[in-house]
Amino acid sequence: MVNIRMANVNDLIEMQQCNLWCLPENYQMKYYFYHLLSWPQLLWVAEDFDGRIVGYVLAKMEEDESKPPHGHITSLAVLRTHRKRGIATALMRRSQIEMHEVFGALFVSLHVRKSNRAAFHLYAETLKYEINDIERGYYADGEDAYDMRCNFGDHKGGDKETGDGDVGVVSKAVHNIHL
Repeated sequence: MVNIRMANVNDLIEMQQCNLWCLPENYQMKYYFYHLLSWPQLLWVAEDFDGRIVGYVLAKMEEDESKPPHGHITSLAVLRTHRKRGIATALMRRSQIEMHEVFGALFVSLHVRKSNRAAFHLYAETLKYEINDIERGYYADGEDAYDMRCNFGDHKGGDKETGDGDVGVVSKAVHNIHL
């Protein structure tokens, strides 16, 4: 059983450790603190029955006030031992709900490696993100990234019949996820 909850300062070391185990893009601790101090509602963790962090989402709001209000997923990771259980989906949906309801975000963006087929499937198929652009050489190793977006509330980022991508529907659905 896994519990999805808002992150707190005591989780940051384990979040960083999860990041180091799962991803080639790593961040200094001050970057985690910056996110937590600026947008505490957007950081969520998944903890197992022992209270160990097995996944997290690190997100923020766009700071340029000349742009429409929108969120950005900085990092999402779930330990290999806990994948394929809906944890990444639940973490993403919780953060997206808060972006929209607390900060009035119109959409959320993220970058994903072109070679990361599993993550691309999660974003495009499950969460209904769409490719906005391709950023050449985005990653430190020179790999390109898909710049993806999911619009909130207008069904552009979701399926009209099921409401996938719509924050109101997601808000209700996230409570029904059994991990």
